Amino acid sequence: MENGYKQRSLWLFIRLLGLLLGLTYGSVAFGQNVMVKGSVLDADTEEPLVGVNIIIKGAVTGTTTNINGSFILRTSNTDLPFTLLFSAIGYETKEVEVTQENQEINLSLGSKTNVLGQEVVVSASRVAESILESPVSIEKMDVLDVQNTSADTYYKHIGNMKGVDMTSSSINFQIVNARGFNSTGNTRFVQMIDGMDSQAPALNFPVGSLNGPSDLDVESVELIPGAASALYGANAFNGILLINTKSPFEYQGLSAFAKVGVNHISPNTGEGEPDGAQPMLEGAFRYAKAFNNKFAFKIGVSYSRAEDWYGTEMADQNPERQGDLSFNPGMDQVHAYGDVAAISMPLVGFQLPGFWDQVEAQDPSFGQIRPALEERLEAGDLPNQIVARTPYAEKDLADYGAENLKVNTALHYRITDNLEASYTLNFGSGTTIYTGANRYALSNFTIQQHKLELTGSNFFLKGYATIENSGDSYIVDAVGAAINNDWKANGQWFAEYATAYLTGLVTGGIEPGTANALPASARGNLHLGARGFADQGRLMPGTAGFEQAKSKYQNSFIPNGGKFDDKTLFYHYEGQYNFQNEIKFVDLQVGAAYRLFDLNSNGTIFGDADSDITIQEYGAFVQAGKKILNDKLKLLASVRYDKNENFDGQWSPRASAVLNVGKNSFIRGSFQTGFRNPSTQGQHIDLDVGTLRILGGLPPYAERYNAYENAYTLASVNRYVAKVVADGTTSAVVDPANLALLQPVQEGGFDPVKPEQIKSFEVGYKGLFGTKMMIDVNYYYNIYNDFIVQAQLRKAAGDISVNPINAQALLVGSAANTYQIYTNLNEELKGQGAALGVQYSLPKGFYLNGNYNWNELIEGLGDEYLNEFNTPEHKVNLGFGNRKLTDRIGFDIHWRWQDAFRWESSFSKGNIPAYSTIDMQVSYRMKELKSILKLGGSNIFNERYIQNYGGPTIGAIYYLSITFDELMK
Repeated sequence: MENGYKQRSLWLFIRLLGLLLGLTYGSVAFGQNVMVKGSVLDADTEEPLVGVNIIIKGAVTGTTTNINGSFILRTSNTDLPFTLLFSAIGYETKEVEVTQENQEINLSLGSKTNVLGQEVVVSASRVAESILESPVSIEKMDVLDVQNTSADTYYKHIGNMKGVDMTSSSINFQIVNARGFNSTGNTRFVQMIDGMDSQAPALNFPVGSLNGPSDLDVESVELIPGAASALYGANAFNGILLINTKSPFEYQGLSAFAKVGVNHISPNTGEGEPDGAQPMLEGAFRYAKAFNNKFAFKIGVSYSRAEDWYGTEMADQNPERQGDLSFNPGMDQVHAYGDVAAISMPLVGFQLPGFWDQVEAQDPSFGQIRPALEERLEAGDLPNQIVARTPYAEKDLADYGAENLKVNTALHYRITDNLEASYTLNFGSGTTIYTGANRYALSNFTIQQHKLELTGSNFFLKGYATIENSGDSYIVDAVGAAINNDWKANGQWFAEYATAYLTGLVTGGIEPGTANALPASARGNLHLGARGFADQGRLMPGTAGFEQAKSKYQNSFIPNGGKFDDKTLFYHYEGQYNFQNEIKFVDLQVGAAYRLFDLNSNGTIFGDADSDITIQEYGAFVQAGKKILNDKLKLLASVRYDKNENFDGQWSPRASAVLNVGKNSFIRGSFQTGFRNPSTQGQHIDLDVGTLRILGGLPPYAERYNAYENAYTLASVNRYVAKVVADGTTSAVVDPANLALLQPVQEGGFDPVKPEQIKSFEVGYKGLFGTKMMIDVNYYYNIYNDFIVQAQLRKAAGDISVNPINAQALLVGSAANTYQIYTNLNEELKGQGAALGVQYSLPKGFYLNGNYNWNELIEGLGDEYLNEFNTPEHKVNLGFGNRKLTDRIGFDIHWRWQDAFRWESSFSKGNIPAYSTIDMQVSYRMKELKSILKLGGSNIFNERYIQNYGGPTIGAIYYLSITFDELMK
């Protein structure tokens, strides 16, 4: 059946494409054969302008000026008169009417470097409009911003935009978010590259820039913070990011860049960081060519290599296990792995007699000390203390050689002046670290996208496929745990530890029944001795035995090792039509989409060990807009319906108004809605991460493991365990007062997961003051319903009311008794925030820009759930620079500060300290070589900071780059 879905959906797209082509050819009205020629000059220097885009207004056809600034445009199906649009990056746009054949047009374009508010955006309404008149908050970065950013990549510069939060899991893996509920795997935010959703269908979130364009091929970036489901469907919940690449018709020629740099400046070698600065390199080229303004192609290739940021946080995630000792034998360090195996020592005691039988069989002399050990065991001298296995540091298990190879190519063919067909390929491969429910080493990971699109002046029809391959990716913690267990089985290690602890009591002359009354220092020494005994001969990093075991489990599939086996596919088909030629009294657009997820992890992520799992979704929208009151008031309304086969359908309405209150001054207000379907993992995950098993929220998964029988919420279990440890006696396990702390999971278990919704109210103002200053301010208020959460529970060994000793199983968690299940929050959540952005053009080409961002969660999720708002309340960005300080020199400086905040995720919880950084670059134009030399740095003062708890420690990057552009103006 699954293959049938895929075949039918692909066949449907081919039929639609053929039908639309036939209708288009049948409806084309061929006009006169018209030729227009001329030249374009720089108004300031009177030099020829190369690469000026010349487009027939309302059509897709056009041309560009050559090396001499000249152009020739031919058209055979556009009636006179028509209008040509002349545009170039950094210059004003002009319109010229063509009224006769062989008309010659010679004009000059003036620089618009210091003119604000001229940007045209398309993402807010899915039609082109002035950024001043956008009905919602929107941010834009153009080619000049990409070229002049002081960040080491354009993608990292997105974090400087108003309303944006950026989180780094790796040096080459950043995740974008807006307006709260941030995460390292953000499924509430949509990122599109040339109209393709760049989410990895198994990971469920955009993979940063791993398969995106290089800096050479980015034309613009548009970002809408806040709900956008009315136009973009599921998961456009916190915002949407659109990255648009350069058309091979409009940006021709060869461009290339090379960058060298260093990171790990003044490393903290005591925390295991590399000894001294590490080299970085990046290189890319792009080539595009058009033939007779009919056919064009482009190809771009980029490669980067760097020593990744290290995970060096060794804080204990379970300090309640420590008791009164000076250290925690049950420590669970953030960036150390293998300590997932942990157990309460009295539980080990139940298995010691059998272990001692084995020891005595091999060494009869053990029988001499055994009676004394048994006496202390029966006296309860094993402390009610959780002990964890000795872990390995992340640096010894993860691959920190971050690299990324990307290929981006496209073929375009203009069938007529009003119709263009294209094929696009985006391919990314590399090695990086991703922080999710665990730390994942994405090794030789690949993601590729193939798109076919037919574009007209008032419609588009496209279909694309996303192909994900996990390569050699693995769970770091699973590898550490497997190495420990392979060297010495967990049961044996804990038995040896307990035996050594009791032996220390015997040799120390401690009377039976008195051990737990010993001073904390004495008990601590017993623990140290026990660990040293159990760890004798342990595999050590760098040795042949360790490396052999590491390689074995990095390449063994889950659950036998840490490796994924994922080849998940995603298909998307979409069309949109604008009735601009048929309806004049109102602006009307309609669109529809169909998508299919084909999950194929062979049981290493999803519950698909026996067969593939598919998920179908479809949706459609209609939008209408109208200007009234002498075009002073623009009203816009839209509604969308979406259906996922596993859930009820979702309606997403949106209404907005933009009022012109003066020259270049606009007040806007909007009511927006959004929804998020549970991700593919939220529906179907079945993953053992060592400490627990993550389960999808559809009913079959909890039923598969009988998860709700004798189950208690993990928050209440943690309170129970803390009290038992604090009491320090075996009887504390069955103490009725302690058992009363346990909260049973509701009858029938957690509700099956369903889509979450958001209602967002926003007001804002955007205006120009003269031509030099632009201000944009907004306030939003969000209401969240059916918020998707992951509830945690732990199972007792049996009914506690029948036999209280069954509660012992609650003391230690594993994938066999602890579950994290997707469900929804019944309570309503509320959040609010505001943002202020200012851009100011100073004399002589200097510019100043900045923004302030405020976000607040009014009502949290309570202690039963992770409070994953994960967003600083206050954040500030300031930029200052001059693109042409002289004819050759330019510079840019950017300062960023954010407030301290609390980070909570299923991997780790902790506080993120406030930090500030400064990025800076100085550029030098070598006109005779058509090149720009740039010297710069990110975080130039090397302030060490973290953006998410459990993420890497980030420092400075210093770089030197040279960029060549054949058509550089």
